[in-house]
Amino acid sequence: MSVAIVTDSNSGITQAQAGELGISVLPMPFTIDGRTYYEDINLTQDQFYEKLQDPGAEIHTSQPLPGDIMALWDSLLKDYDELVFIPMSSGLSGCCENTTVFAADYDGRVQVVNNQRISVTQYLSVLDAMQMAEDGRDAVYIKKRLEETKFDSNIFITVDTMTYLKKGGRVTPAAAAFAGLLGIKPVLRIYGEKLDAFAKARGMKNAKKVMIKAIADDIMKNYGGIRPDGSNAWIGMAYTHNLPEAEEFRSEVEETFPGYHIDMYPLSLSISCHIGPGALAVTCSKPLEDGRRIGPGRA
Repeated sequence: MSVAIVTDSNSGITQAQAGELGISVLPMPFTIDGRTYYEDINLTQDQFYEKLQDPGAEIHTSQPLPGDIMALWDSLLKDYDELVFIPMSSGLSGCCENTTVFAADYDGRVQVVNNQRISVTQYLSVLDAMQMAEDGRDAVYIKKRLEETKFDSNIFITVDTMTYLKKGGRVTPAAAAFAGLLGIKPVLRIYGEKLDAFAKARGMKNAKKVMIKAIADDIMKNYGGIRPDGSNAWIGMAYTHNLPEAEEFRSEVEETFPGYHIDMYPLSLSISCHIGPGALAVTCSKPLEDGRRIGPGRA
């Protein structure tokens, strides 16, 4: 059976990359000063960050309209027998839950994956799904494999400013002000459906050290140790509007994990909206035996 693979722009996959991969990406909508924009359709990274750093701008993320989702599915199902939709983590958005309801009307032809991934790790799930589809696996099998391995990844993120976490209500104004005075950089962790505080570090230099150690500890504890050939883990990196700093951080990560393939690309705008420019992230994912492990490509 032919299986279409669909994801959303929270994966970090651009429309151009989607065309090259042969998949579909549902763009996430934004409301900026009362006007609706769609990531990578009529809103570029530069335009977004220009607005984001305007103190007077009103920016809100939202879910795709049901009609847009089902119109895309209906179009693909004219040419494919089945469809696998891989949205962002159910713990960070209601899109997964809502689309699961929509999929009930498709008599099993649409399978919505709730494997609680986002950004780099969501991108990897797409690559895994593509490989399984190419190998002749059906949509039910692909969904099952992605969901039963949902805890085989970790994301660690640090932010350059507390401003956007404060705006989103994740930290209090007092805590944000205190952190700013002391130069404290929070390190956050996304594991499964949860986004939690992981550690606090004095300055970006120490925050990067905390994240590198966290990835190393994860590989040692859960992946069988750090290997010279890097075969037991995929390490990915992401950033928000700070490529030079991200390149420097990548060099530090490569020194710690010399045998591992490390890719890097910008975080999606939906994530950037909540953490602001200057953020850095590093991730670790366990290879899926029947999936694909060709990195998504460097920035």
